[in-house]
Amino acid sequence: MAVTFAVAATVPGRPLAIANAGDGSGRLFVAEQGGAVYIVNGGTVTSTPFLNISSQVSRGGEQGLMGLAFHPGYPADPRVFVDYTDTAGNTVVSSFAVDPAAPNVVIPGSEVAILHVAQPYPNHNGGGIAFGPDGYLYIALGDGGSGGDPQNHAQDLGSLLGKILRIDVDHPSGGRNYGIPASNPFAGQSGKQGEIWLYGLRNPFRFSFDRATGDLWIGDVGQNLWEEVDVARAGVGGLNFGWRIMEGDHCFNPSSGCSTGGLTLPVVEYSHDFGCAVIGGNVYRGSASPALRGGYVFSDECTGLTWAVSAAASGAQSLVQVAAAPGGIAGYGESESGELYAADLGGSIYRLSASSR
Repeated sequence: MAVTFAVAATVPGRPLAIANAGDGSGRLFVAEQGGAVYIVNGGTVTSTPFLNISSQVSRGGEQGLMGLAFHPGYPADPRVFVDYTDTAGNTVVSSFAVDPAAPNVVIPGSEVAILHVAQPYPNHNGGGIAFGPDGYLYIALGDGGSGGDPQNHAQDLGSLLGKILRIDVDHPSGGRNYGIPASNPFAGQSGKQGEIWLYGLRNPFRFSFDRATGDLWIGDVGQNLWEEVDVARAGVGGLNFGWRIMEGDHCFNPSSGCSTGGLTLPVVEYSHDFGCAVIGGNVYRGSASPALRGGYVFSDECTGLTWAVSAAASGAQSLVQVAAAPGGIAGYGESESGELYAADLGGSIYRLSASSR
């Protein structure tokens, strides 16, 4: 199978996240690192940003506007959610409202802060957000940065860092602008953060849900040697993906003789012979490329090498290269019909198609 990346549009700035509103409009919404969101509609890019919070966002390196998600009830619930690093470098998740009479721009001044997480270092901020099939908002947070997770945040259930969180934005409680689902694995447990859904992650920059099964797929950026893709099957929380005990399938701390008991190992890994940072993609469930259906597609940011693995297979899988995309791929997203798009930090938005070799 061969996958082709065809330019569908070019947007200003450094695009790295793509979402659709699920409202039947066919629009794609593209977040760029500097703090703006643009609408792509039939190859045309709106000149006025849908959202512009550039004055609120720290940028450069691994900071910026990192994630974008529409409420699953949109437009009846007119909220759109973003994940960004503020001018102090800390993570903010907030919502904005959209007036149905003016759907191409958010309402000025409508921001509501949902979550604030202090970041000890400027790297490993995570930044992906998505609503799951359960209607809850999932938020990816890296281990806080530096190198080697010096405070061991990813294994510390008292810290939100190095985790994927699950929160309820429709039922605030406890003085917060969100609630903690009672079914979260650590909800109500002393010394543990109830928001945590998954842990043991280094920098889960991009994750997605399989729209057919509800499985959660994660591209977790590695340290110096190994990149990995992890999966949590639908509805399964509390998994420990191993960082900083392991990097991919290999001991990290300690460097040898580590115990894998209780850990969920990667679906696939690759060494830095093939790149430098995994960019998690999506399971293809569209109709235009039958050869790709049921394949989870992901890339490396540095080399552009792109692979696909079977979403239905169990256990570890081998890499199957399907494309050599341009370097700089930083995010994937789906159209409402399930067609795949990728964002390039150089400004290009690609539509993917596949054919049998």
